Amino acid sequence: MNELENKVVLVTGASRGIGKGIAIALAKSGAIIYITGRTENEKNNASKLSGTIYETEKQIIANGGRCKAICCDHTNDQEVVKVFKHIFETHNKIDILVNSVWGGYEYFNDGTEFWLEKGFWDSPISRWDKMFSSGVRAAYFASAQAAQKMTEQKSGIIFNLSFWTAQRNDKGVAYCTSKAATDKMTEAMAYELFKFNVPVISLYPGIVRTEAVLENKEHFDLSNSESPEFVGMVISKIASDKKAIEKTGKILIVAKEAIEYGIKDIDGKQPKPLSLNEI
Repeated sequence: MNELENKVVLVTGASRGIGKGIAIALAKSGAIIYITGRTENEKNNASKLSGTIYETEKQIIANGGRCKAICCDHTNDQEVVKVFKHIFETHNKIDILVNSVWGGYEYFNDGTEFWLEKGFWDSPISRWDKMFSSGVRAAYFASAQAAQKMTEQKSGIIFNLSFWTAQRNDKGVAYCTSKAATDKMTEAMAYELFKFNVPVISLYPGIVRTEAVLENKEHFDLSNSESPEFVGMVISKIASDKKAIEKTGKILIVAKEAIEYGIKDIDGKQPKPLSLNEI
């Protein structure tokens, strides 16, 4: 039996990138996957990158997995509530929530060339707003919906995608602050959910070969990069670990966890865990 057989999972922000890879990997582990995202049609995609929620759904089903895509803007609370209502009415449970939705990359097309900015004082305030509304707040609100059922079940697990920039000062004020907020939110959620046996974990991927990274690969060293599915493979192992509650509230490095669980990437390589100074 697959390690996540019949587990009900919601992966937010799965039109492309890490979210898509996580959904694909968890489906291969036997889970029933729900995915959300805003992109229904590439022609209306603000990021200009390939991928839609329905393409992700189609790919998972074609590979023998179970998946349902639901169009959802995670800055719209009512749309988010409807997603959880559908899951609860269909399954009366949720086992895993992966908060990978992120609105921070609008800085590529938010009206200013961020690499030419002097600092936070001449960058658009909309960048801060999007990183918090589509990032931190979106994860908070989705977690609150999931927690209503998980506390009742006294089981489940929540993953928040974060990054090393939470511990740096040189990657943009809004970006550093939003990721630090995600890590603190994880820690505080873990404190409140511990008595219900619901772990909450921050995950730090390395350099991931997403569509955005591959489109700009001349700016990245991909020799130690990770596939989007690699993150999902690690999530699958943690979620099925009977001692997962011991990891609650912690920041976990995806590549480090992979080594501990004996996981190699889909290309057979073993990505090396990055350190704070290597980002």
